[in-house]
Amino acid sequence: MKLRIITLTLGVLMGACGPGNDPQKIIDKAIQNHGGDRYENVLVNFDFRGRHYVMLHQNGSFQYERHFSDSAGQIKDVLTNHGFKRFLNDLDITDTVKNAASYARSVNSVAYFALLPYRLNDPAVNKSYLGTGDIKGELYHKILVTFDQQEGGDDYSDEFIYWIHTKNLTMDYLAYLYHTNGGGKRFRAPFNVRTIGGIRFADYENYQQVDGVKLEDYDEEYSLGSLKMLSKIELENLDVQTP
Repeated sequence: MKLRIITLTLGVLMGACGPGNDPQKIIDKAIQNHGGDRYENVLVNFDFRGRHYVMLHQNGSFQYERHFSDSAGQIKDVLTNHGFKRFLNDLDITDTVKNAASYARSVNSVAYFALLPYRLNDPAVNKSYLGTGDIKGELYHKILVTFDQQEGGDDYSDEFIYWIHTKNLTMDYLAYLYHTNGGGKRFRAPFNVRTIGGIRFADYENYQQVDGVKLEDYDEEYSLGSLKMLSKIELENLDVQTP
Protein backbone atom coordinates (compact mmCIF):
# COMPACT_ATOMS: atom_id res chain seq x y z
CA MET A 1 0.00 0.00 0.00
CA LYS A 2 2.80 2.40 0.88
CA LEU A 3 4.56 1.54 -2.40
CA ARG A 4 1.42 2.34 -4.37
CA ILE A 5 1.03 5.71 -2.60
CA ILE A 6 4.67 6.56 -3.34
CA THR A 7 4.25 5.60 -7.00
CA LEU A 8 1.15 7.73 -7.37
CA THR A 9 2.87 10.65 -5.69
CA LEU A 10 5.83 10.41 -8.05
CA GLY A 11 3.45 10.29 -10.99
CA VAL A 12 1.70 13.45 -9.84
CA LEU A 13 5.02 15.22 -9.29
CA MET A 14 6.30 14.22 -12.73
CA GLY A 15 3.09 15.43 -14.32
CA ALA A 16 3.38 18.72 -12.48
CA CYS A 17 6.88 19.19 -13.91
CA GLY A 18 5.60 18.89 -17.49
CA PRO A 19 4.16 21.78 -19.53
CA GLY A 20 0.56 20.50 -19.39
CA ASN A 21 -1.57 22.73 -21.61
CA ASP A 22 0.27 25.96 -20.76
CA PRO A 23 1.32 27.41 -24.14
CA GLN A 24 4.22 29.39 -22.68
CA LYS A 25 5.70 26.33 -20.97
CA ILE A 26 5.23 24.25 -24.14
CA ILE A 27 7.04 26.83 -26.27
CA ASP A 28 9.80 27.18 -23.66
CA LYS A 29 10.35 23.41 -23.75
CA ALA A 30 10.35 23.39 -27.55
CA ILE A 31 12.94 26.18 -27.72
CA GLN A 32 15.09 24.30 -25.22
CA ASN A 33 14.84 21.10 -27.25
CA HIS A 34 15.73 22.87 -30.50
CA GLY A 35 18.83 24.61 -29.20
CA GLY A 36 18.10 26.59 -26.06
CA ASP A 37 20.93 28.88 -24.99
CA ARG A 38 22.87 28.11 -28.16
CA TYR A 39 20.59 30.51 -30.03
CA GLU A 40 21.89 33.41 -27.95
CA ASN A 41 25.43 33.36 -29.39
CA VAL A 42 25.57 31.72 -32.79
CA LEU A 43 26.66 32.31 -36.38
CA VAL A 44 24.54 30.59 -39.04
CA ASN A 45 25.27 30.52 -42.77
CA PHE A 46 23.13 28.95 -45.49
CA ASP A 47 21.94 29.35 -49.08
CA PHE A 48 18.25 29.74 -49.85
CA ARG A 49 16.79 30.11 -53.33
CA GLY A 50 20.01 31.34 -54.87
CA ARG A 51 20.91 33.81 -52.13
CA HIS A 52 23.35 33.53 -49.25
CA TYR A 53 22.26 34.34 -45.70
CA VAL A 54 24.33 35.08 -42.61
CA MET A 55 22.65 35.23 -39.20
CA LEU A 56 24.54 36.35 -36.13
CA HIS A 57 23.27 36.45 -32.54
CA GLN A 58 25.66 37.92 -29.99
CA ASN A 59 24.81 38.85 -26.41
CA GLY A 60 21.31 40.15 -27.16
CA SER A 61 22.15 41.76 -30.51
CA PHE A 62 21.43 40.31 -33.94
CA GLN A 63 22.61 40.90 -37.49
CA TYR A 64 20.95 39.21 -40.46
CA GLU A 65 22.55 39.51 -43.90
CA ARG A 66 21.44 38.56 -47.41
CA HIS A 67 23.99 38.45 -50.23
CA PHE A 68 23.27 38.15 -53.96
CA SER A 69 24.17 39.61 -57.35
CA ASP A 70 21.98 41.46 -59.82
CA SER A 71 22.60 43.53 -62.97
CA ALA A 72 23.92 46.43 -60.85
CA GLY A 73 26.49 44.38 -58.94
CA GLN A 74 26.90 42.76 -55.53
CA ILE A 75 24.01 43.43 -53.15
CA LYS A 76 24.23 43.05 -49.37
CA ASP A 77 21.15 43.62 -47.21
CA VAL A 78 21.80 44.02 -43.48
CA LEU A 79 19.11 43.97 -40.78
CA THR A 80 20.11 44.63 -37.16
CA ASN A 81 18.57 45.79 -33.89
CA HIS A 82 19.15 49.32 -35.19
CA GLY A 83 17.46 49.03 -38.57
CA PHE A 84 18.03 48.07 -42.19
CA LYS A 85 20.75 48.98 -44.69
CA ARG A 86 21.41 48.02 -48.31
CA PHE A 87 24.87 48.03 -49.85
CA LEU A 88 25.79 47.93 -53.55
CA ASN A 89 29.39 46.87 -54.15
CA ASP A 90 30.08 47.81 -50.48
CA LEU A 91 28.60 51.31 -50.91
CA ASP A 92 25.70 52.21 -48.61
CA ILE A 93 22.73 53.03 -50.89
CA THR A 94 19.98 52.77 -48.27
CA ASP A 95 18.83 56.37 -48.74
CA THR A 96 18.15 55.75 -52.44
CA VAL A 97 16.20 52.50 -52.00
CA LYS A 98 12.42 52.85 -52.39
CA ASN A 99 11.46 49.42 -51.04
CA ALA A 100 13.72 49.25 -47.99
CA ALA A 101 10.86 48.22 -45.66
CA SER A 102 9.91 45.38 -47.99
CA TYR A 103 13.50 44.15 -48.20
CA ALA A 104 13.81 44.29 -44.41
CA ARG A 105 10.63 42.21 -44.02
CA SER A 106 11.95 39.67 -46.50
CA VAL A 107 15.25 39.21 -44.67
CA ASN A 108 13.48 39.03 -41.31
CA SER A 109 10.99 36.46 -42.63
CA VAL A 110 13.74 34.08 -43.78
CA ALA A 111 15.47 34.43 -40.40
CA TYR A 112 12.21 33.92 -38.51
CA PHE A 113 11.39 30.62 -40.22
CA ALA A 114 14.96 29.31 -40.30
CA LEU A 115 15.43 29.79 -36.54
CA LEU A 116 12.03 28.58 -35.34
CA PRO A 117 10.97 28.17 -32.60
CA TYR A 118 13.52 30.61 -31.14
CA ARG A 119 11.61 33.78 -32.09
CA LEU A 120 8.38 32.60 -30.44
CA ASN A 121 9.38 34.34 -27.21
CA ASP A 122 9.73 37.79 -28.78
CA PRO A 123 8.02 40.52 -26.69
CA ALA A 124 5.14 41.08 -29.14
CA VAL A 125 4.16 37.40 -29.32
CA ASN A 126 0.88 36.17 -27.81
CA LYS A 127 0.29 32.44 -27.34
CA SER A 128 -2.96 30.49 -26.91
CA TYR A 129 -3.58 26.78 -26.43
CA LEU A 130 -5.95 25.22 -28.98
CA GLY A 131 -5.92 21.64 -27.74
CA THR A 132 -4.31 18.65 -29.44
CA GLY A 133 -4.32 17.23 -32.92
CA ASP A 134 -3.24 13.98 -34.54
CA ILE A 135 -0.88 13.99 -37.52
CA LYS A 136 -0.01 10.62 -39.00
CA GLY A 137 -0.56 8.83 -35.69
CA GLU A 138 1.43 11.31 -33.59
CA LEU A 139 -0.20 13.59 -31.03
CA TYR A 140 0.60 17.31 -31.03
CA HIS A 141 -0.14 20.39 -28.94
CA LYS A 142 -1.63 23.13 -31.13
CA ILE A 143 -0.39 26.61 -30.21
CA LEU A 144 -1.88 29.74 -31.76
CA VAL A 145 0.51 32.70 -32.08
CA THR A 146 -0.65 36.26 -32.72
CA PHE A 147 1.19 39.57 -32.39
CA ASP A 148 0.72 42.91 -30.68
CA GLN A 149 0.57 45.84 -33.06
CA GLN A 150 3.24 47.60 -31.04
CA GLU A 151 6.58 45.91 -31.75
CA GLY A 152 4.77 43.34 -33.89
CA GLY A 153 6.13 44.67 -37.17
CA ASP A 154 4.26 45.43 -40.36
CA ASP A 155 2.82 41.91 -40.42
CA TYR A 156 1.43 42.01 -36.89
CA SER A 157 -2.02 40.85 -38.09
CA ASP A 158 -0.64 37.52 -39.36
CA GLU A 159 -1.53 34.37 -37.40
CA PHE A 160 0.46 31.18 -36.89
CA ILE A 161 -0.30 27.75 -35.48
CA TYR A 162 2.52 25.51 -34.34
CA TRP A 163 2.24 21.77 -33.76
CA ILE A 164 4.46 20.75 -30.83
CA HIS A 165 4.92 17.01 -30.29
CA THR A 166 3.35 16.06 -26.95
CA LYS A 167 6.19 13.69 -25.97
CA ASN A 168 9.27 15.00 -27.74
CA LEU A 169 8.22 18.65 -27.31
CA THR A 170 9.70 19.58 -30.68
CA MET A 171 8.09 22.00 -33.13
CA ASP A 172 7.37 19.96 -36.24
CA TYR A 173 4.49 21.41 -38.30
CA LEU A 174 3.19 24.93 -38.74
CA ALA A 175 0.47 26.82 -40.56
CA TYR A 176 0.02 30.53 -41.03
CA LEU A 177 -2.40 33.15 -42.28
CA TYR A 178 -0.78 36.13 -44.01
CA HIS A 179 -2.11 39.33 -45.58
CA THR A 180 0.66 40.60 -47.87
CA ASN A 181 0.53 40.08 -51.66
CA GLY A 182 -3.16 39.24 -51.61
CA GLY A 183 -3.02 37.10 -48.49
CA GLY A 184 -3.59 33.41 -47.98
CA LYS A 185 -2.84 30.38 -45.85
CA ARG A 186 0.03 27.90 -45.88
CA PHE A 187 0.86 24.65 -44.14
CA ARG A 188 4.41 23.37 -43.74
CA ALA A 189 5.53 19.79 -43.07
CA PRO A 190 9.14 19.06 -42.06
CA PHE A 191 11.71 16.90 -43.80
CA ASN A 192 15.50 16.60 -43.63
CA VAL A 193 15.48 17.37 -39.92
CA ARG A 194 19.04 17.65 -38.61
CA THR A 195 20.96 19.02 -35.64
CA ILE A 196 24.07 21.08 -36.37
CA GLY A 197 26.09 22.82 -33.70
CA GLY A 198 23.51 21.75 -31.14
CA ILE A 199 20.64 23.50 -32.96
CA ARG A 200 17.79 21.64 -34.66
CA PHE A 201 16.91 22.67 -38.22
CA ALA A 202 14.36 21.40 -40.72
CA ASP A 203 13.45 21.87 -44.36
CA TYR A 204 9.76 22.06 -45.20
CA GLU A 205 7.22 21.03 -47.77
CA ASN A 206 5.07 24.11 -48.33
CA TYR A 207 1.37 23.40 -49.01
CA GLN A 208 -1.19 25.75 -50.50
CA GLN A 209 -4.46 26.73 -48.91
CA VAL A 210 -7.81 24.98 -49.15
CA ASP A 211 -10.74 27.39 -49.33
CA GLY A 212 -13.15 27.15 -46.43
CA VAL A 213 -10.75 25.30 -44.12
CA LYS A 214 -9.82 26.93 -40.82
CA LEU A 215 -6.15 27.36 -40.09
CA GLU A 216 -6.32 25.07 -37.05
CA ASP A 217 -7.78 22.26 -39.19
CA TYR A 218 -4.93 22.02 -41.66
CA ASP A 219 -3.47 19.12 -39.71
CA GLU A 220 -6.58 17.10 -40.58
CA GLU A 221 -6.38 18.06 -44.26
CA TYR A 222 -2.70 17.11 -44.35
CA SER A 223 -3.37 13.75 -42.71
CA LEU A 224 -6.10 13.08 -45.28
CA GLY A 225 -3.70 13.86 -48.11
CA SER A 226 -5.92 16.59 -49.51
CA LEU A 227 -3.29 19.39 -49.53
CA LYS A 228 -1.34 20.24 -52.67
CA MET A 229 2.35 21.00 -52.32
CA LEU A 230 3.33 24.42 -53.61
CA SER A 231 7.11 24.41 -53.06
CA LYS A 232 9.93 23.20 -50.87
CA ILE A 233 11.72 25.34 -48.30
CA GLU A 234 15.32 24.10 -48.20
CA LEU A 235 18.33 25.53 -46.36
CA GLU A 236 21.39 24.48 -48.35
CA ASN A 237 25.07 24.46 -47.34
CA LEU A 238 24.02 25.00 -43.74
CA ASP A 239 26.89 25.85 -41.39
CA VAL A 240 26.51 26.63 -37.68
CA GLN A 241 29.18 28.00 -35.36
CA THR A 242 28.64 28.32 -31.62
CA PRO A 243 31.15 29.25 -28.87
